[in-house]
Amino acid sequence: MGEPSAFESTVERFGPRRDTPARAILAGVDGTDTAMRAAAFAFGMARRQGSRLVVVFVACPAPLAPLRPAVATVLEHDTATHLYAELRDQMRSAAEELRIAVTLVKTYGDPYTALRETADRCQADTVVVGASQKAGHRFAGSVATKLIRAGHWPVLVVP
Repeated sequence: MGEPSAFESTVERFGPRRDTPARAILAGVDGTDTAMRAAAFAFGMARRQGSRLVVVFVACPAPLAPLRPAVATVLEHDTATHLYAELRDQMRSAAEELRIAVTLVKTYGDPYTALRETADRCQADTVVVGASQKAGHRFAGSVATKLIRAGHWPVLVVP
């Protein structure tokens, strides 16, 4: 059986197998520098607190995706698949090195919705995300801002 598609949801577990700790930290990653710093912070936080770590990768569609040529969609799919494979390898090696139970979730859709639903589903105690580097988010609002406004959990935004 081949690798899962970039547009299929998956859940993988790395690190030591132990009873599920009561505390959970959720980190959203997308491959950007700030998201990777957020993941590193979440790993340290999980190690210090003895918590489990849930890392969420959301492959999000580009705006107006149905109107684009098929070649662009294939390129987006290949890029998301490659990025996820790199992130999976990094998360696996960090989980083994730091001896932290890590669940890597890959899903597709709106990042805010996916992070909110996953945080609720895994009963996250804290959500850790990287600060947005996009200028447009100052007006439309970033994923971090939306998560903070939801008010369900403490949100830590890593610059």
